[in-house]
Amino acid sequence: MSSAEHKSSTNDRDLVLTRIIDAPREKLYRAWTEPTLLKQWFAPLPYTTPVAELDVRPGGGNLIVMRGPDGVDLPNRGVYLEVVENRRLVLTDAYTAAWQPSEKPFMTVILTFEEESGKTRYTALVRHWTAADREAHENMGFHQGWGQCTDQLADLVARL
Repeated sequence: MSSAEHKSSTNDRDLVLTRIIDAPREKLYRAWTEPTLLKQWFAPLPYTTPVAELDVRPGGGNLIVMRGPDGVDLPNRGVYLEVVENRRLVLTDAYTAAWQPSEKPFMTVILTFEEESGKTRYTALVRHWTAADREAHENMGFHQGWGQCTDQLADLVARL
């Protein structure tokens, strides 16, 4: 097996977004962990985020509701697996709260905030349970949606 084939076979469940954002990592971490800030950037416009309940600690639950322009709410529940202040957040929808399994686990999100010459290398690694889940997420517009949200995040932290 060539290295290209090996890489493809080991990453068939991952989607990744990496950006250099002109802000210190502490601001990006705050934007992910403070509900009033998260509500301002989390959903790709014209969607909004009317609800952000965040218990940011390992085992702590979250409820983030995105609302579509048609008024339909899309609730997302999850649990934090790892929290390293200003450096790393790992969360999953495999659990809903207090280690209660979800009906259909879809993804684990690994966020890293790395200092880079006064800016932050922001990486969102989204690891799916199956290759089909990854493909479905990509087809739902992962790159465009997460890219737009990251632009909104960068705009927000520039004003903090």
